Amino acid sequence: MLLLAACSSKPETSLLIETQKPNIIFIMADDMGYADAGAYGQKLIKTPNIDQMAKEGMRFTQCYSGSSVCAPARSVLMTGQHTGHTRVRGNFGLGGVVGLGGGEGRVSLKEEDVTVAQLLKKAGYTTGMVGKWGLGEPNTTGEPGSKGFDEFYGFLNQRRAHSYYPDYIWKNKEKVILKGNKEGKGTDYTHDLFADYALDFIKRNAEKPFFLYLPLCIPHGRYELPDQGDYKNENWTDDARSYAAMISRMDNSVGRVMAALKNAGIDDNTYVFFTSDNGACGTSEEWKLFDSNSPLRGIKRDPYEGGIRVPMIVRHPNKIDAGKISDLAWYFADVLPTLAEIVEVKTPENIDGVSVLPTLHGQEQDLSDRYLYWEFYEKQGWRAAHFGDWKAIQNGMNLGDQEPIELYNLKDDISEKINLADQHPEIVAKAATIFKESHVPSEHFVWKYLSKDRGKEYDQ
Repeated sequence: MLLLAACSSKPETSLLIETQKPNIIFIMADDMGYADAGAYGQKLIKTPNIDQMAKEGMRFTQCYSGSSVCAPARSVLMTGQHTGHTRVRGNFGLGGVVGLGGGEGRVSLKEEDVTVAQLLKKAGYTTGMVGKWGLGEPNTTGEPGSKGFDEFYGFLNQRRAHSYYPDYIWKNKEKVILKGNKEGKGTDYTHDLFADYALDFIKRNAEKPFFLYLPLCIPHGRYELPDQGDYKNENWTDDARSYAAMISRMDNSVGRVMAALKNAGIDDNTYVFFTSDNGACGTSEEWKLFDSNSPLRGIKRDPYEGGIRVPMIVRHPNKIDAGKISDLAWYFADVLPTLAEIVEVKTPENIDGVSVLPTLHGQEQDLSDRYLYWEFYEKQGWRAAHFGDWKAIQNGMNLGDQEPIELYNLKDDISEKINLADQHPEIVAKAATIFKESHVPSEHFVWKYLSKDRGKEYDQ
């Protein structure tokens, strides 16, 4: 029998696998570009474990984040609602609390916002989250423990996550003081702490179905790390060496997770997802050196593909054929219904995503009749939609609903160089309709030209 043969060293675990619901691990990098892994064309940064995942699973070429920046991307992922509907549509908004990072306007998920963790917990899963949360400050309704996670270890506030050597992190509702980082000493490196905790979570929960959400903090700047590893002698900028070393360090952690699954005898019963929360930041020379978003236009916070198209690899040895490549267009809003279908639990009625489990399992899936939608409140504001081969973008929304809609054919023009709006007015009209029907007004996020109360731009 295949499962028993693969796990003969742990027969008692193998018997459990035959009847146990599958485990799910969702690993997410922070500001990792579409082309920062070898499986997506990277030539300079070494990512052997991520590449091996792609060889053993399915690699998607047209998967998108829920937003082009941190908090809203995570809100879409957790709630299955796009940024025209989800609670947290930006890093900062109107009426939020002062966050641990010092910024005003931190909006938290509310009690009525149902997360994927709550659904999986309802289905009998043990749920753990390790890394950066960003959807609820202390003593709010958006804390991880209030949104379905049995265990939480990491950062509540994304601005505090900018430091890899902080004075404390959180375990559930308690602060964990990192003594090795006192008085400027850099001993306790959070990424390594998170990787170790994730492995321990897997080991402790190997004999029952679990969901592990692992939103890591690298390679987000600051580029702090214990050493530059294999890149220390490269004739690059210091930031470039650190950026590459951070991605390779994360890749090593991915390898450790995969090894832990094998050691626990549950590798054949676990879905593992790997992605990034948005495109590469592109603030330093390392982005140009590595061509992190190639061949895409734009960077983090942009409506163009470089801001929102992300790597996505999904692996399950018994459910997903190895070495498959899919160009299905899907995004973070689809994760909740996909995981819900895996564990056979009903989804809320107000979600925007659809399950892509048929595609993962090798079945033909036609999603050409639906659209993907984004809206973004920082800078001058923008909204965008992807439908069929078309991508429509309207910039300048904070200045008023008056800027022309840009239109690109992604099948022929992945780099979004040729604006075809003048040639296809009927498609532009369709995009305008999508924009209007996709937006539900929010008490926290308002286009600035409509808000007299907005005293500052929350572009932090």
